[in-house]
Amino acid sequence: MEKHLGLRITTWNANSIRLREAALRRIVAEIRSDVLCLQEIKVEDGRFPADLCRALGFEHLHVHGQKAYHGVAVLSKVPLAECHTRWWCGIEHSRHAICTLPGGIELHNFYVPAGGDVPDPEVNPKFKHKLDMLAALTGYFGGRRNDGARMVLLGDLNIAPLESDVWSHKQLLDVVSHTPVETEGLLEMQAAYGFVDAVRTVVPPDRKLYTWWSYRAQDWSASDRGRRLDHVWLSPELAPHLITASVERAARGWDMPSDHVPVTVELAV
Repeated sequence: MEKHLGLRITTWNANSIRLREAALRRIVAEIRSDVLCLQEIKVEDGRFPADLCRALGFEHLHVHGQKAYHGVAVLSKVPLAECHTRWWCGIEHSRHAICTLPGGIELHNFYVPAGGDVPDPEVNPKFKHKLDMLAALTGYFGGRRNDGARMVLLGDLNIAPLESDVWSHKQLLDVVSHTPVETEGLLEMQAAYGFVDAVRTVVPPDRKLYTWWSYRAQDWSASDRGRRLDHVWLSPELAPHLITASVERAARGWDMPSDHVPVTVELAV
């Protein structure tokens, strides 16, 4: 990436941070984020590699971990304030970290449930949890509409909402992450507050774009059966400050990669 023009914020589902030291080092060296938000760290707070993160330049950490599953973290080169977390739907999963960046930017780092394999809330509790969390978030942010916050909402939202966010809209209509009930729910959540999809502001909505490719693919790049599951949204107050946004597709081909790749925005703040 080019020289910093503003505040550079990256979101990345690491899929177990303790397995991704090499990838973390490349992200730091090549993307040079000021703030790096992680999902699926899969480690409790006390075993999170905090010393490594500080050695890489992230002096400020906000970790909300969980043994073996879920977990989110914010790594920052700029000061963090008012760091806290929230549970959703009465389930104590580590899925949401909140903090304030300089300039009063309210940062929400989310890991929305994947939802299992069966898109039926009556028989699949994981899918029901996913839909319930979407509904709860829609209500929460809808209740804050027009509060004028300078807000960034990002993370692995585990839904590819647009037809161009998946390799085949027709073939994935009944596959969890692109079913109508999920895509409609995510777009309702976005509209509830009026969030702006930062990446699709830069990359036209009709252009195919993915952030996740399955490990099951023998050649992920050749088959290119991806989905855009990782997102960065900006509040109406902050959206005019967007400089650029990008997806680091090449990261899927690194050694020991996550199945997700980093997504980065740069803000003039």
